[in-house]
Amino acid sequence: MTCERSGAASIRAAGAAFALAIPPLFGCATPPADPAARAAFEQTNDPLEPLNRTTFEVNQFVDRIALKPAAQAYVEAVPEDIRKTVHRVLDNMKEPTLFFNHVLQGEFRRAGVTLGRFVVNSTVGFGGMVDVMTLSGVEREPADFGQTLYVWGVPSGPYLMLPIAGPSNPRDAIGSTVDNYADPFTIVANDHGMSELTTSRFLIGGLDERAEVLDTLDDLQKNSVDFYAQMRSLSQQHRAAELRHGKAPEAAPGLYDDPDKAAPGPTPPAKPGAGTAPAARAAAALPPSRAPVKLAAGAAAAAAKPIIPPTTLRSIADAARGAALAAQASTNADATTDAPAPIEQIAAALPATKGLDFDESLRR
Repeated sequence: MTCERSGAASIRAAGAAFALAIPPLFGCATPPADPAARAAFEQTNDPLEPLNRTTFEVNQFVDRIALKPAAQAYVEAVPEDIRKTVHRVLDNMKEPTLFFNHVLQGEFRRAGVTLGRFVVNSTVGFGGMVDVMTLSGVEREPADFGQTLYVWGVPSGPYLMLPIAGPSNPRDAIGSTVDNYADPFTIVANDHGMSELTTSRFLIGGLDERAEVLDTLDDLQKNSVDFYAQMRSLSQQHRAAELRHGKAPEAAPGLYDDPDKAAPGPTPPAKPGAGTAPAARAAAALPPSRAPVKLAAGAAAAAAKPIIPPTTLRSIADAARGAALAAQASTNADATTDAPAPIEQIAAALPATKGLDFDESLRR
């Protein structure tokens, strides 16, 4: 029996076809000439920005008149516990698709975790109504065929804003279409002529996804200067984290380089004596006949200076006091005497100390 396409697959396929076929009819963004602006332009990866902004405005209009009011009604009419149960059942139905993608990516540990989650939650958890594995500490391992293409080395292509489906790129648009067509529950439902179940699942899933981000998108729109640019940045960051399974990205080569600064040239060879210490260079600058003589003479003079012992210093001190007293007595006896000044008498009484140093022990 020929399988009918599900509603989700139809929209994804139509969006991918629209994004791939319409760009030639519209103008593309022109890369700026400024190096810094050019780097930012390439990082956003949005050469189809004029078309994407137009599609974004259409999506915003559809959301305002249909999707957002329906999600708000769903939140008002359905209790939170039931909404969470519906969300868990929908997630459990996607586990087989996650399992196959993990296998295709070579992530066999993640594939084993996903298979175990599906078996346990489908049985003990009553078809996924209770997420027994998450309660046991075994978290869900997301995967999709777009991520599989990434692992296989397929480039993402430019950023795209798909009708209704939202932010994407050619690789992820193709991946979403494959996931929807290859979903086991969709295949079984279509084979048994129950396509209405697939449509109901798609509609409920869309309401559930929109209801989960009602407040988040409202706050983001209120606080954004450019809502389109903010959505583009957040969606690209979120998708990059999904592709790496939450791992931090490696820094790109030259990430912190100034694009306006010229690359450094080759290092010139060092000049002779460039690595010599300053004192050695100063000594080398002296005339050859003087530098060795000055250094040798200074060392010899320092070594030849005798040290005055403490007993000699005490004798000098006593002689100085005696000379001072004698000078004072002589001054009192005959003020007119042509005797030498007291300071001269003190100096005359002191022993010769030329070329002598004081004992280091007395300096402290």
